[in-house]
Amino acid sequence: MSDAIALPPISVAAAELGAAFTRAGAVGVLLVDASGLDVLERQYGHAAYGRALTAFAAEVGAACREFAGGPVSLARGDLGRGEILALLTPDGPGADLFGHILPALERAVLARVARLGPRVGYPYLRRLPPVAVGQAYGLRNPILSEATQIRDTVDAARADADLNRLVVSRHRRRELLDVLVRGLVHSVYEPIVDAQGLTVFGYEALVRGPEGTSLASPLTLFEIAAEEGVLFQLDCLCRTAALAGAVDFPSGAKLFLNIRPSSFHDPSFQPDALIRTLAHCRLGPQDVVFEISEQESIENYEIFREARDGYGKLGFQFALDDTGAGYASLEAVAELAPEFIKVDRAFVRGIDEDPVRQTILRALQTLASGIGAQIIGEGLDTLEELRTLGSLGIPFGQGWLFGKPAPLNSDP
Repeated sequence: MSDAIALPPISVAAAELGAAFTRAGAVGVLLVDASGLDVLERQYGHAAYGRALTAFAAEVGAACREFAGGPVSLARGDLGRGEILALLTPDGPGADLFGHILPALERAVLARVARLGPRVGYPYLRRLPPVAVGQAYGLRNPILSEATQIRDTVDAARADADLNRLVVSRHRRRELLDVLVRGLVHSVYEPIVDAQGLTVFGYEALVRGPEGTSLASPLTLFEIAAEEGVLFQLDCLCRTAALAGAVDFPSGAKLFLNIRPSSFHDPSFQPDALIRTLAHCRLGPQDVVFEISEQESIENYEIFREARDGYGKLGFQFALDDTGAGYASLEAVAELAPEFIKVDRAFVRGIDEDPVRQTILRALQTLASGIGAQIIGEGLDTLEELRTLGSLGIPFGQGWLFGKPAPLNSDP
């Protein structure tokens, strides 16, 4: 734990609570496991971790003050544990604390963390890692010391949090399997536009999970699939949905299809099967561009190039997505020799007012021209950004400037 955490350790809090525990005859413990924040200390240092954990404790404390209905002692967990503890003694009948206050407080903390959680890890984390909450209630046994009983109650709350984490994980896995088994994903399509003529050059197929669920976001969908070991199955389903939604695809437009390196091992993705599927959409290999994210791991470039060359001879083209977002951009460009280089939105946002970004894009355009590739600027939001891309010789742009991604027909 960082010294920046303005909370006493559980050993100090337990000693201060001992007399109240004996007088009230009971103690309630709410344990919030914030161990997901541990990654901050290893990546950004103990000061960043301390600030995040302090902010997290403030959210827990605010929920406690709002819902506990009585005094609450906040403490940090044992040495090396990313835990925030709320210790309560009953102010009146103990049944209220056991049956009403602790469960209500658990729900309140979870709701508050879900609502305000992203602020806790800012600017280091895009979203707060999963948080588990557990509760326990200890009845005073005068044979034992207060410290022993409080420790036992904290251990019980930790076990309850672990159980709740497993229950959430089970529900999440079942929800994901339901999506996979029933094929509950669909594709929306984002236009890629000629920067000079403002005509549609192609559409990128983007997956969406079931609307109104926790899996609606593609980021969440793929993160959970990775945790559950079903990325390959999800990737296959996403490609199926992308092609299903591309029936009657606009003539002359390119379909940009996101794939993972493992896609080449999928029997349904083998050339003959894929070409038959495309024919149903009135598409041929020359109409399809495979997008490979620069952030995806390609373990063996030599094997990947063999597959790339085989599909390339049939007329398929390749795009390197998210260029600049990771650490191996130039290596990936050199190894894959893609027909299209999609520059990450981080280098396009505000480019009309940023000479540094303009210099970077100008250099990338020179590189692309030298290898026969074309650049697509991602994340366009304004006409000024689009005009700047055009002035730099960037041929294509993509982003919400041209409208949010949508189905190609009324039925997703």
